[in-house]
Amino acid sequence: MLSVLNLAAGDGGYHPPSLSDFYPDSVLFEGTIFELDRLMLIRLLMSAVLVIVFMLAFRSPKLVPRGLQNVAEYGLDFVRIQIAESILGKENGKRFLPILTTIFFAVLFMNFSGIIPVLNISSNGLIGMPIVLAALAYIVFNYVGIKKYGFFGYVKASIVVPDVPPALHILLIPIEFLSTFILRPFTLTVRLLANMMAGHIMLVLFFSATQYFFFTTEAWTWVFGFPALIGGIAFTFFELLVIGLQAYIFALLTAVYIDLADHAADH
Repeated sequence: MLSVLNLAAGDGGYHPPSLSDFYPDSVLFEGTIFELDRLMLIRLLMSAVLVIVFMLAFRSPKLVPRGLQNVAEYGLDFVRIQIAESILGKENGKRFLPILTTIFFAVLFMNFSGIIPVLNISSNGLIGMPIVLAALAYIVFNYVGIKKYGFFGYVKASIVVPDVPPALHILLIPIEFLSTFILRPFTLTVRLLANMMAGHIMLVLFFSATQYFFFTTEAWTWVFGFPALIGGIAFTFFELLVIGLQAYIFALLTAVYIDLADHAADH
């Protein structure tokens, strides 16, 4: 697992993981607007894998699905039933299913690279991809509200709390504006970014410690490599749970924000 070994080349000492993992050197087109580093290549790779998986799954769909088609349909049904229809209802759920499905599987596949040997890092651990996905969700739910109520009607419905004393509006309007139009995309971005960054650092910590104790230290201290290895394996399974959970939460919150925008005047 090449990317999780943070050992000094010269002194053989142990070096803990750092944020520099998320800022690798340029690999292609250095100094141009098309510059690609290792993290961007992983994004492109996982995007290609996502497209290829669904192309293969539905290249010749069967009435009774089997194999990859069955797995893909299960994933689509999960998003449709547990996220889209659960939050938005059948009609709106069907309407916004493409965007929710795109967000769910984009987050899932980008996160999954964090536990794939050799790749070992989620491109969602750097702000670029999370902020793009959050911006997509932000545009969609605001579009829904503006289309239904008009721009000023939507803003008013979103920030003016009905049936409260007029003096309280001085306090509540800034809070509601901040919550609806600033914090929603910010929290979507930071939640995904922080979880995947922390997961990568923990995996690097465990497996680089394993490498250090087994192959670098002397005398009896090699025995500490076993608990480090066990901890790394256990955290890998935990990271699998986080990977799925983050995809679910991101898509779920997007659906919730769409529903809130669609019913802004009802709140």
